Amino acid sequence: MQEFKNNFNSWDQEDKIIIARVISTWGSSPRPIGSALIIDSALNMYGSVSGGCIEGAVVKEAKNLFETGGSKILEYGVSDQDAWSVGLSCGGKIEVFIQLFEKSELRTLLFSNIAENKSCIWLTKIENANLVKQCVLDDSGFSMGTKIPFELQTKIQSIFNARKSTIIEHEKARYFAHILPRKSQMLIIGAAHISSDLIHLAKFYNFETIVIDPRADFANRIKFIDQPDQIVIAYPSEVLENFKLDQYTFVVILSHDPKIDDNALHILLKKKIAYLGALGSKKTHAKRIERLAEAGFSTEEIDQISAPIGLDINANSPREIALSIIGEVIQVKNR
Repeated sequence: MQEFKNNFNSWDQEDKIIIARVISTWGSSPRPIGSALIIDSALNMYGSVSGGCIEGAVVKEAKNLFETGGSKILEYGVSDQDAWSVGLSCGGKIEVFIQLFEKSELRTLLFSNIAENKSCIWLTKIENANLVKQCVLDDSGFSMGTKIPFELQTKIQSIFNARKSTIIEHEKARYFAHILPRKSQMLIIGAAHISSDLIHLAKFYNFETIVIDPRADFANRIKFIDQPDQIVIAYPSEVLENFKLDQYTFVVILSHDPKIDDNALHILLKKKIAYLGALGSKKTHAKRIERLAEAGFSTEEIDQISAPIGLDINANSPREIALSIIGEVIQVKNR
């Protein structure tokens, strides 16, 4: 839903909108679970639930819901012929939940969380089409809307940690736990020529980018293709705790200076982050392992480091190395 940010203000003026969401898939599917299509009162469409093959049918259902209210579960088979038109080799089946979403405090909270880049979970009970029970939970567990049992909250937290929207069952009812994460952040330790190309690619793939380097000359003299979201002139140990280090954090260590690399690793190896990669040859990494072992880190902790960093594409130039790094990061992100 991040792609809808620019339209929140206009939708907030609408008393009613329709939201259609992919809640389950079988076989090939043009769009993953959690994909959304928003339809306003003029039947303008934003987003997609199939890449084009069922949007027309969904809009017809939306037109009816504007008049009748409530919600509906729709099932569509994507034929082999339609599948080819949206880039698939074979057909599949998707289940779409479509609902009238009236202006409310809950709707405002949901859209505000997305617009302000805050992670949240939109939980919707989907069994009774006329009584859509739902709530929004932020990543600290705060809830607005229908109160939910503790057992269900535990399941939701597990789903949030896994970063995958899914249907969950509780007391013979189905709920759709829609994970709406904040943008993943990429912390780049060390300004270097690779940093410029990496930031360019990371921004293209919707990462928030932060460069941390105590060497002001390096950080200020790099000609960035795209300016990072932040440049922090400090040792990692001085500032890392200021950032949220969690499953949406991807750290790339590029300084090639043990004083800076190890300074960051001593903090990061104790955190549960999504990805930790470090630049350097196998020989360089072997020395890094020795230093970390001497500092008291376990083999299990040290093995969190992806090194040599990046996918093995025989990269040579800074641009190719940046490509190999972003490829590995996206591989981990989508795993």
